[in-house]
Amino acid sequence: MKTHTNRRVALITGANRGIGLQTAKDLGHDGDILLLGVRDLPKGKAAAERLRQEDFEAEAVHLDVTDPGTYREVYDFIDRVFGRLDILVNNAGVCLESFASPVQPSTPSLETLRQTFETNFFGTVALTQKLLPLIRRSQAGRIVNVSSIMGSLTLHADLSSPIYHAGMFAYNTSKAALNSFTLHLAYELRNTSIKVNSAHPGWVKTETGGENADLEVSEGGKTSAWLATLPENGPTGGYFHVGQPLPW
Repeated sequence: MKTHTNRRVALITGANRGIGLQTAKDLGHDGDILLLGVRDLPKGKAAAERLRQEDFEAEAVHLDVTDPGTYREVYDFIDRVFGRLDILVNNAGVCLESFASPVQPSTPSLETLRQTFETNFFGTVALTQKLLPLIRRSQAGRIVNVSSIMGSLTLHADLSSPIYHAGMFAYNTSKAALNSFTLHLAYELRNTSIKVNSAHPGWVKTETGGENADLEVSEGGKTSAWLATLPENGPTGGYFHVGQPLPW
């Protein structure tokens, strides 16, 4: 028996803290059912319990985007309980480099590149491919790929850009690849009700962003939540920060 058929079902990866957890809260305010995809299930359950204490409907599911073995469990759970997935926020990501110490292409090890791409690109693509049949069952599926302004090739090539000197090679290129996935998947799904977009959450005070970031965590989920709840006439195949398009 499927349940909650009249409410949107949202899966947010990397959702036990930071931007992912804040995105869940923002979606919860709209009455969505929140599935927190987490690598550490005890931490995820604790986060889900905190959300339930705030009157959100939330549940943690074991999901490691670098472990395809966890995809089937999540797929089967969503299929059995809800029968569809309305929102997928691909929020899980890693940065193995330092914002303070730019890393040029000649510097990082291939292992750093592989580890970064495994989470930020390959795992995200593979998980989306796995869950897409469930999203196709939604009347208005939404896929949000949490990218970064650091993935903008246009801005990296602009001498006047604030990120011109931001040389985190592995992270930046993984987000550029993720943006390419957004464009290609949006094209594939252009004749469906599913919308696919990339989100730049901003520079947020998380473990990755650090204390010098200019946004509080409470602001970090706004772009993802907006893209996850776009109306029928909303954009697809775009790259946005708080409603404004970014250059690819």
